[in-house]
Amino acid sequence: MLVDYPGQMEALQQVVTDEKLKSLYICDLGLSKKTQDEFIDIMATLRKNKVSVTYIDHHDIDPNVVKSLQKLKVKVIHDINECTTVQVYNAFKSKLNEHATFVATCAAITDYMEDRPLGSKLLQMYDRQFALISATVLTYNIVGHQKEPDYLLYLVEELAESKFPHDIPNTFEFAQIQVEKLSQMIAKVKAGMKTMKNLGHMEITDSGASGAVNFVMGLSGKDVGVAYKERIDHGIYAVSVRGSKNCKVHLGKIVNLLATDLGGSGGGHDRACGAVIPKPKIKKFITELNKKIK
Repeated sequence: MLVDYPGQMEALQQVVTDEKLKSLYICDLGLSKKTQDEFIDIMATLRKNKVSVTYIDHHDIDPNVVKSLQKLKVKVIHDINECTTVQVYNAFKSKLNEHATFVATCAAITDYMEDRPLGSKLLQMYDRQFALISATVLTYNIVGHQKEPDYLLYLVEELAESKFPHDIPNTFEFAQIQVEKLSQMIAKVKAGMKTMKNLGHMEITDSGASGAVNFVMGLSGKDVGVAYKERIDHGIYAVSVRGSKNCKVHLGKIVNLLATDLGGSGGGHDRACGAVIPKPKIKKFITELNKKIK
């Protein structure tokens, strides 16, 4: 089941009702202050139903949550210093085929974690440019089909069949379309971006926030960029936050606490994270985030 942070609890509630379920693997779904208690309750129910659960993640998690999960005998594989997919590969490589190393390498690149100990070892197995272009094409296809779950599941199946992106029809052509859209974004960011003392920020209207946020950070000259897009039907803003290598704070921790205080949820890595913020609170979110970045 492919889910994003806003829908993860509903998906887990759905899983609990499956009486045939014997084992569950939960990957890369970072918990926030808003969701962690409910998550533990759901895990307790699953364990009571004799379901074996493995939770694999690299997002910052409250140590007490990890202890609670381990008490329930949930197998927790957690390392904030390696991409989740790399951790999945490392835990199950004896059961995986050779192509799994390629998928893990692409994931590490996309997560900006190809320089970590395990990630860098995987990258050494491939020509660097081949791995970079493959990861980029996959990323653009995934981001560009966010509202098409059938296509995303098709991509999963193709990768599981040991196909490279260039073997999957139209992936490079679609990536080219995404690149054209992103190149148009540069001028829009230059015109519409605003800066504060510690960050640059911009509301995005005609594309995804995650595609624009790196431009906001780079063109603002600040160490942190924030891009946010209104989801009109939900009354919320989807927010993406990125930090440069000079960013000295853990953005995932800050965003987790701040988003929860404002009635939303969020979190993530030290330099890349996201949040869901109620529409009336978006200005306060940006103002408070600016204050907390020292």
